[in-house]
This record gives sequence, structure tokens and C-alpha cells, in this order.
Amino acid sequence: MIARANDIEVGRGNAIEIGRADQSDVDGIMALQLANEVSNGGTLSASLPRARLHAMLHAMPLMVARDRGRVVGFLMTTPREMNSDFEIVRATFDAFPGAPDAYLYGPVCVDAQYRGRGLAQAMFDALRALLPGRQGILFIRRDNAASLNAHARMGMNEVAEFTLNGSVFAVLAFTG
Repeated sequence: MIARANDIEVGRGNAIEIGRADQSDVDGIMALQLANEVSNGGTLSASLPRARLHAMLHAMPLMVARDRGRVVGFLMTTPREMNSDFEIVRATFDAFPGAPDAYLYGPVCVDAQYRGRGLAQAMFDALRALLPGRQGILFIRRDNAASLNAHARMGMNEVAEFTLNGSVFAVLAFTG
């Protein structure tokens, strides 16, 4: 499924393409993830290695926003079991187990130059169309006000909270 979000325009009227990620997007996802890690001044709470991204592509939809083929945003999803080796994922599902077929939503990341244009919402809408009726569960650091506000505007509800390594996280959920 590929959609052209006509209300998301860049440059000379070129619409940004929203679609399901494939293997050719992995380098772009990795670069955007690296640029937004906490160690680089970003807000991503966890980083996923290349091999894990390849496996995730086969397990569930990963959405991307592309500007002329360049990845400028991503939205990841995984079955709850796939990333249960991460302490933060275990803490999320301990705080709120959700529905039996619930999946982990996130992280979501948009290139700094493209923020404020509705890309996160467009990727979320495309994901929901692919996974109707399924529950998504996500965690956001309490000090990440921009992400908390953006996800509240998307209609996600806070359902729990947990503390891990001195940081407080909100757990949010939605149904597709």
C-alpha cells in the first residue's frame, strides 16, 4: 500500500510518499535512527540493530515516509515477542499486557527538517489501514512532551506508567 499524501508537500509540490518499508529502506531507517538517538541529542529510547530491522520487516509492517526515495520518517511495529529481550519492552507489557494479539508500536521518527508536516499522522493512518482491529501499545518517556502531545492528537490513550533506570515512561494504547 502506497499513498501520496497531497497535504504533505515539499519542494516544488512533490508529495511525500507514505508506504510500507522494504529491504531497500533499511539504510535510510538506520541513518535516521542514529541521528535521533539520545547519545546524539535525540529522544529515541532504544536503538535497533540492522539484523533486527531486517527480521522486523518480515514480521509486521514498518512504515516509511520517503521524499524522492530518501527515508525522512519511519514508524516501526513488532509482535510483542520479537523484542522481548529488551528490558524496556518487557517493562511496557508488564505495565499493560493489552490484548492477546497486541503489538508494539514504535519507535516513530521524523527527520528534523520534515517535522510539523503531518508525517507521523500519515504513517500512523497507513499502518492502521493495514492492521484494522489490532491493538497497538507504545511507551514514551515522560519528558518527551512533543511525542506525548503528538500521540494524544492521534487519539492514543494513556493506560499505564512505569519507571526504568530512573526514567518515567507513559504507556499508551490504541486499536486500529
